[in-house]
Amino acid sequence: VSFQDLRAETPLGDLWYHDFWGSKLSSNTSHKSYRPLTVLTFRINYLFAGGFYPVGFHVINIILHCIISVLMVDVFSILLGGLQFSNKGRRLNLAPKSSLLAALLFAVHPVHTECVAGIVGRADLLCALFFLLSFLGYCKAFRENKEGHTFSVFWVLVSVILGAIAMLCKEQGITILGLNAVFDALVINKINLLELIQKLLHKDKSLENAGLLRKGLLFRITLLMSGGASILYIRWRIMGTGPPAFTEVDNPASFADSLFVRAINYNYYYSLNAWLLLCPWWLCFDWSMGCIPLIKSVSDWRIIALAALWFCLIGLICQALCSEDSHKRRILTLGLGFLIIPFLPASNLFFRVGFVIAERVIYLPSIGYCILFTYGFSLLSKQAKKKKILAVAVLGILLINVMRCALRSSQWRSEEQLFRSALSVCPLNAKVHYNVGKNLADKGNQSAAIKYYREAVRLNPKYVHAMNNLGNILKERNELHEAEELLSLAVQIQPDFAAAWMNLGIVQNSLRRFEEAEQSYWTAIKHRKKYPDCYYNLGRLYADLNRHIDALNAWRNATVLKPEHSLAWNNMIILLDNTGNLAQAEAVGREALELIPNDHSLMFSLANVLGKSQKYKESEALFLKAIKANPNAASYHGNLAVLYHRWGNLDLAKKHYEVSLKLDPMAPGTKENYNLLRRKLEQLQKKGG
Repeated sequence: VSFQDLRAETPLGDLWYHDFWGSKLSSNTSHKSYRPLTVLTFRINYLFAGGFYPVGFHVINIILHCIISVLMVDVFSILLGGLQFSNKGRRLNLAPKSSLLAALLFAVHPVHTECVAGIVGRADLLCALFFLLSFLGYCKAFRENKEGHTFSVFWVLVSVILGAIAMLCKEQGITILGLNAVFDALVINKINLLELIQKLLHKDKSLENAGLLRKGLLFRITLLMSGGASILYIRWRIMGTGPPAFTEVDNPASFADSLFVRAINYNYYYSLNAWLLLCPWWLCFDWSMGCIPLIKSVSDWRIIALAALWFCLIGLICQALCSEDSHKRRILTLGLGFLIIPFLPASNLFFRVGFVIAERVIYLPSIGYCILFTYGFSLLSKQAKKKKILAVAVLGILLINVMRCALRSSQWRSEEQLFRSALSVCPLNAKVHYNVGKNLADKGNQSAAIKYYREAVRLNPKYVHAMNNLGNILKERNELHEAEELLSLAVQIQPDFAAAWMNLGIVQNSLRRFEEAEQSYWTAIKHRKKYPDCYYNLGRLYADLNRHIDALNAWRNATVLKPEHSLAWNNMIILLDNTGNLAQAEAVGREALELIPNDHSLMFSLANVLGKSQKYKESEALFLKAIKANPNAASYHGNLAVLYHRWGNLDLAKKHYEVSLKLDPMAPGTKENYNLLRRKLEQLQKKGG
């Protein structure tokens, strides 16, 4: 989510033209994930919290999951017990125990942790909320009365609108319209799918008797399809261009040349998603970048997983179609429908997706899993002699899920725990090693970070971001030649990688290859026009070459692009001071302090300039303000002492020289100045004596 879209200065209207990550939808680089209503809730969160305080965001996610879990009791009562109303029009819960068990299983399923604990999971939660409301709204369209079956067009249209809202929270939401149609056919019209298929194959003209026209089914399905088509058309128009451009590391199977390899790997991904629902023990924040190696031949033992998946699915489909028990047929078909249909947008069947497996996309399909699990348990309980053992087993599964949720939630509490938890699940995932390395580098543990960055590059030799970060650390450790090799390789692999070009320029500057460094900086700026840090480093290069005008221009560009760029302002003041342009240095210093009034380094630099201009009082005030902000800076005390020394305030000069030497006994020039002052004080004492 783009931070810019959450701030009040961004017009609300812009949210409707931006993707989930803040890029313009019309851009070729856009992710095309269009979720303006989710972003709007983040913006409201930001407004009420007064900034980026995560507690409020997390609380809303937890509340949403709780509301969804409560609504699930109603949804499961309809899916498991059927849709019936009392004489007064109130809906009856004909499966109270089963619906409660299914809702509990949904509420504590560990695979949902990512949606609830991860703030961006808000999209899945909001989508699920309106998805369920759309389904319940559709059910509300049917009432029993004395004249037989009737339905409300109003509630069918409300259901379509709620489906559209679900889609504006996340793309999966549109699938509820298809599920409503399936529910209508199976539950409202009690259609036997096998009979219908047979009649269609034999071109039987008695389709009306199958219930297609009898209760307005075709009319309602036409409404649903028209609504869905309209929503998709508007979505396509807003999107502006074609689908997003993903890379091979995001979804390697979709880039395979062979149709056989693509099909077999897609099916393997489906089996892994199914396994996460059945046994959610191995959870990972990211499954891309080599986490799951491609299956390239039928001799790969992982083919067994595909066979197991399709064996189970075909068995369930046969039972759903051929069982003599209409109740069983209905529940199995609905269970499979809720399992498969919401998963279709993530299946790679219609378009390429930007992930291999994503736990968040299983949030809605898990409804189907809960239906099938609960129905299986109810069948077992009818046949089992010792029902208490079965009840204890189910209770055990719920408790294990609760414990797994608690453990997984604790891993989501910090980046370090989250990234490290992924190492055991996806040791072949270069991004996992990269994230662990970045986390260690941010904490200052460069030696450990290097190890993980090297492993990330080993696992994915084209991982330019890992090369860039590793090159950066090696640069700071003065291992310049290896840093240059890595950064050169990174820009060779990705020629428009501006950050790597800038870092390569810094390394070349350190190696005193100034022309190459200048060229690298300008290449970085060519690929990223608004790059203040690069202008800053370019200014440093020009300063080293005594090209003072060019240096000042580069730093001025940095401050125009980023007015709070303290280092660029400071370097301008210092260069103007060192070249004797005190009036200009003073003007730049005052301009900088107006923009960044609490920056003690700017106060210090301007105080030095004012002291040289003999504006002692103002200089003293700035030095004291800088010292108050940063009392342990030896140079601040040392330069204030020099000011007092010039000013003739020798006692205060002596005091600050001593403080400076105490903080840094090796401070350049301070000891000599202090000794000069002491000799002067001794001479004054002798004269006074």
